[in-house]
Amino acid sequence: MGDFEKPSRIVVTCQRGLSRWLGEELTELGLPEVEVFSGGASTSGSLLDCQRLNLQLRCASQVLYSLRRFRCNSPEFLYRELARIKWDEWLGPTSYFSVTSNVDHPSIRSTMYANVRVKDAIVDRIRETTGERPNSGPDLTGVVIHLFWRGSEAELFLDTSGPTIAKHGYRRLPGKAPLSEALAAAMLRASGWRGESSFVNPMCGSGTLAIEAALLATGRSPGLFRSDYAFQHLHGFRPELLADLRAELASLVRPLAASVHLVASDHDAEAIATAQANAAAAGVADLITFLHCDFKQTDVPQGAGGVVMFNPEYGQRLGEVRALEATYKEIGDFLKQHCRGYRGYVFTANLELAKKIGLRTSRRLEFATAKLEARLLEYELYEGTRKNKARGEASGAAQSAEDAPSATGESEPAGSE
Repeated sequence: MGDFEKPSRIVVTCQRGLSRWLGEELTELGLPEVEVFSGGASTSGSLLDCQRLNLQLRCASQVLYSLRRFRCNSPEFLYRELARIKWDEWLGPTSYFSVTSNVDHPSIRSTMYANVRVKDAIVDRIRETTGERPNSGPDLTGVVIHLFWRGSEAELFLDTSGPTIAKHGYRRLPGKAPLSEALAAAMLRASGWRGESSFVNPMCGSGTLAIEAALLATGRSPGLFRSDYAFQHLHGFRPELLADLRAELASLVRPLAASVHLVASDHDAEAIATAQANAAAAGVADLITFLHCDFKQTDVPQGAGGVVMFNPEYGQRLGEVRALEATYKEIGDFLKQHCRGYRGYVFTANLELAKKIGLRTSRRLEFATAKLEARLLEYELYEGTRKNKARGEASGAAQSAEDAPSATGESEPAGSE
């Protein structure tokens, strides 16, 4: 049986643009030597650590445990190297497994061919040692083997996740153009919001941002919604240890602070119904106030501040973009007039439309959605002018002439930064 306590390299992948926030998660969870790269982050640990990561990470896609790194220059060499691995430690003769890969080598014209060579090496080795042949196929419902091969360097992993963990398992109804759960979690992390103040999500759609906010604010691990992971099909897996981990994470769930209000609104009644159904599946429906109204009528809790986050449409065609110009201007007006004392955020892949908001951004955080580059735009919405705020913080010190106006309705050039 495989050794679940043996340390090795762990690579955690994520959607494009989320690696910075994934790296922060890994560091906060106490993983050592976290190194961030464009498609994820690497660290080290055991398969038991991989189990915990699958259940706790919010911004990740796959958790990969390295079996072997080697130089590789041909499919034949790949087969010989993999046939040396003691696959019967991880799979039995009746096991089901699948192979995925990320390959860039001149000898491989199709990744399917690389997958077949990996599969052949595994099957032949197990048949040689047991006399029986395991089953294999494309479905990620059993053990999952992942090959990464670039140039002359190759690495073979156990994919401990199987189907992506970027989907957190509570969304029963997708709604229109749903936001990825992992992306929503990363946007919350990027805003710095941790559940200590109110969170308002006008134009909530299927409710992903508000639900992720409720999960974060109450310490609910996203992996608790899912019952099947690829690591559960490995030889050596101990169900009782996973049960203990689930119980530990469930014990960390805490009540929503009395001073924190979670509000989500949408003008579409069907969207609100979808969001409520998804929140119920996540066990947080009673924590979120859902409002069926135009975003301009959203009730923003006053007094303690917090975060207001928009994810508006950004248009694919010229006519759509022109129609949205007025909406973006109204978003800016709403932030100025109703959200003072909050931090405002607008997630968009159309920076020309963003100029119509008419407020100065304090930060522009890089993200991506589908195949488009996107930005999470941050706006400081001061109670008074930025000048008055600075005066208070400096206890009457002289104010620099370079201070800019705040997002309170004072004149600012549209689309300035």
